[in-house]
Amino acid sequence: MVQTVGGLEVRAKEELFINLEPLQRGGIMPAEARKAALSYIDGYSTCDYCVGTLHLIKKPPIANFLEEVAGFLGMDFAILTNGCREAKFAVVHAITKPGDAIVVDANRHYTSYVAAERVGLAIYEVESTGYPYFQIKPEGYAKAIEKVKAETGRLPSLVLLTHVDWIYGNLVDAEKVGKICEEYGVPFLLNTAYSSGRMPINGRGLKADFVTCSGHKSWAAGAGTVGILAIRKEWAEKVIKSSKEYKVKPIEILGCSARGSSTIALIVSFPFIKERVKHWDEEVKKARWFSSQMEALGDIKQLGDKPHNHDLIRFDTPAFDRIAQKHRRRGYFLYEELLGRKIAGIKAGKTKAFDLSTYQLTNEQLKYIIDSFKDIIEKYS
Repeated sequence: MVQTVGGLEVRAKEELFINLEPLQRGGIMPAEARKAALSYIDGYSTCDYCVGTLHLIKKPPIANFLEEVAGFLGMDFAILTNGCREAKFAVVHAITKPGDAIVVDANRHYTSYVAAERVGLAIYEVESTGYPYFQIKPEGYAKAIEKVKAETGRLPSLVLLTHVDWIYGNLVDAEKVGKICEEYGVPFLLNTAYSSGRMPINGRGLKADFVTCSGHKSWAAGAGTVGILAIRKEWAEKVIKSSKEYKVKPIEILGCSARGSSTIALIVSFPFIKERVKHWDEEVKKARWFSSQMEALGDIKQLGDKPHNHDLIRFDTPAFDRIAQKHRRRGYFLYEELLGRKIAGIKAGKTKAFDLSTYQLTNEQLKYIIDSFKDIIEKYS
């Protein structure tokens, strides 16, 4: 029987199902973080001992946490934001002005585009290689920068790279892009929404001036919307500048950002994060095995990097779409078949193609998922 509270169904997906949703796998919280987040769920609960600025609060230890995070990311400073999108916008707004140019990759998240659009920037894209790999080649950034220079007479004010994209899970060589930016003298923003927190990141080593992170996607802080902006000290005065009237309030995050349970979840999950990134090679190995087993089922093709370098994987799946064309439930049949096998995360109606994440699933779970897909195909063959 489904439990409800206040008319809402109590969510128990992580307890009752194997969840394949890429948005959620890296944000699944350890038990300690769940408990801590619950105790800080009320109001501005991080502000019991507020000193006027969120990132300077010592109890709970937000200031110490951010200092550790900056080091963990190989950067000089870190502040909390209301999600990765706010971190990106803070940088874009701080260091550019309307009419400037920005270079972004074609696989960028929509929020990267919207952040640039909101400031009024001219947006230049580095195209992908197209089907079936959809890769972003670092040398494309040099070409795009030259194009901006030729068309505007100036260099772009910012370059943005999506380290791992949200569609295909392609991992781009950020260091090569960083070196190109360094040679041209253009600031470099690295969006690590699907990389930092899952895999080791050294922003300075990758030549990044700014690193943006997603708590709910990749830092095991799914309690709410929270992000991190890490920057080099050279940019501190410009990006973390304070209001003239309210001296302790950083302008770009409107004074303070995530002020409740999501911040607590991030802090308590951090030791868990520091440990799990040490095992990234194992996660890649599992993802590659899973991809090969899916393709072995027949008429299923993995898109993106091959061999794959990330747990987020997208497949073209004619094998399931053919079944959907004849099934009375059409595209919903696969979603329902998987739910019946206690597997969630593949969106209802998706049979032509879908993405999933293998992150932190066990070998036994992955084998069970492959067997389930196989059973479904055989059931309708």
